[in-house]
Amino acid sequence: MQRRHFIASTALAGTGLAGCQPTPVQLPGGFTGVDMQRGHALRERLSAPLPTPSTVRRTQVLIAGGGMAGLAAARALRLAGITDFAMLELEDQPGGNSRGGTVGGIACPLGAHYLPLPGDDAQEVQDLLEALGLRQRVAGRWQYDERHLCHSPQERLFFQGGWQEGLLPVQDVAASTLAQYRQFAQAVESISQQARFAMPALKTWRAHQPLHPIHQQLDALPFAQWLAQQGLNDPHLRWYLDYCCRDDYGGGTARVSAWAGIHYFASRHGFHAPDDSAGAEREGVLTWPEGNGWITQRLAAPLHTSGLLHTATSVLRIEEGRHAVQVDAWNHATQAVERWQAQRCIVALPVFMAAKVVQQPPNFLRHAAQGLRWAPWLVANIHLESPLQDRPGAAPAWDNVLYGDANAGGLGYVDAGHQRLDPRPAPTVLSYYQALGDLPDGRAQLAQRPWTHWRDAILHTLDVPHPDLRQRALRMDITRYGHAMSIPVPGTQQLLRQCSQPLPAGQSSARVNGERTVLLPMPATARLAFAHSDWSGYSVLEEAFTRGHHAGLWASRS
Repeated sequence: MQRRHFIASTALAGTGLAGCQPTPVQLPGGFTGVDMQRGHALRERLSAPLPTPSTVRRTQVLIAGGGMAGLAAARALRLAGITDFAMLELEDQPGGNSRGGTVGGIACPLGAHYLPLPGDDAQEVQDLLEALGLRQRVAGRWQYDERHLCHSPQERLFFQGGWQEGLLPVQDVAASTLAQYRQFAQAVESISQQARFAMPALKTWRAHQPLHPIHQQLDALPFAQWLAQQGLNDPHLRWYLDYCCRDDYGGGTARVSAWAGIHYFASRHGFHAPDDSAGAEREGVLTWPEGNGWITQRLAAPLHTSGLLHTATSVLRIEEGRHAVQVDAWNHATQAVERWQAQRCIVALPVFMAAKVVQQPPNFLRHAAQGLRWAPWLVANIHLESPLQDRPGAAPAWDNVLYGDANAGGLGYVDAGHQRLDPRPAPTVLSYYQALGDLPDGRAQLAQRPWTHWRDAILHTLDVPHPDLRQRALRMDITRYGHAMSIPVPGTQQLLRQCSQPLPAGQSSARVNGERTVLLPMPATARLAFAHSDWSGYSVLEEAFTRGHHAGLWASRS
């Protein structure tokens, strides 16, 4: 805390009054990170006859898609001793929504920026963290490397003209607001005792068994409707819950299901009212300047060095045959179609894309593609020459949120420099997030509006807490995701539970390192396994990694 106060005070001393600053030049920048035009070109190519393949390649296992699920599948194959595989990825670097990048030589996230410490249900993620050296057993207990845990202070909220610690509005709120905080906390606790919630959610699924009745009831209606039924109408509570839903799911309480709203808290740390004597501190999170790109870069490294990763390659067609899978892909570097033949294929693509490229798609894939909805996202990385002037209140934190952000879908920003151990003020990058899932034309706006439209709106909303932002900003790079994540709208869990069938008879386990491992129910055919966070109905690392890991085990079986 003292280190952060020092930075804040130094910034204030060197700033002066914002009104005395010279008029700033127009902030340079542009779109970067994800090539939306490449995706649009792919859509056009899918509707035209395919050229004759220029080459034919063969491999034991082909992974279509290099996001978190695809990278997890590749890791599982390598752990099982399978090296005859290949990965095809549309973009120039793998990682999906967990890519990292740089602005002005400073590492920053291009998507997901943290990982909560995984619980016992996320054993696969726990094993990954151990392999990466992020945790180890000391005196019989797990300890995490503090260099990778988010430094304090972790989060703050710009509320009523100043900064407060934490994201739940508490500064000078009415007694009725605090009472509704307690009421919601009790509701989450009560539901958690009646029905089990887990992260990843698929750990609660059982083959040939329906969803728990309480899960079914919550999945059937919007979260906002459920809150109204409970009499939870306090505007500060509703703002906070709406923020949480947009942050994790891309849509607010009117869009996501009540199951998703409860799952956000019940599957992890619960919900704690400010006066909860049991302690209201949130669980620690792992974060890095480049966000979860730190993880995906390490998962991808062995694939780069061994030549197993093929980037700038668009999957056009996947056809399952009796004896093999045939995959046609467009190589953007050679401008030619390449044909791959594999014994098995892991389709680690978004569901809407998988339904387009898989020939004669199975019914469960068609139903999932028709029933799911996706949220567009925007990530703006702002390069600063020095720390910003700060308003009164809580010290600068890693996660900084604005109450009632005037920017549609605005989620605040994280500071890429927060993890530095050097306390001296230095240039940094602020990563501002915007979820557009509540806008009926959000995807069209993201594709059609110039980057300056988004730049100007972001600068305008950040002017309020940081009046000197325009004087200190050097550049803004904006990354767009047209289909960033599936939104858990009402009915999503019921739909996906019906689509995620158990594996065919005799294919319920795999042998890895000499041990028999039971595989989770997953969407699969004889030669295709479908692995992506879409199959959980929402996008978080635990879901994507677990599904990809088990798809890799499935493909490695003898």
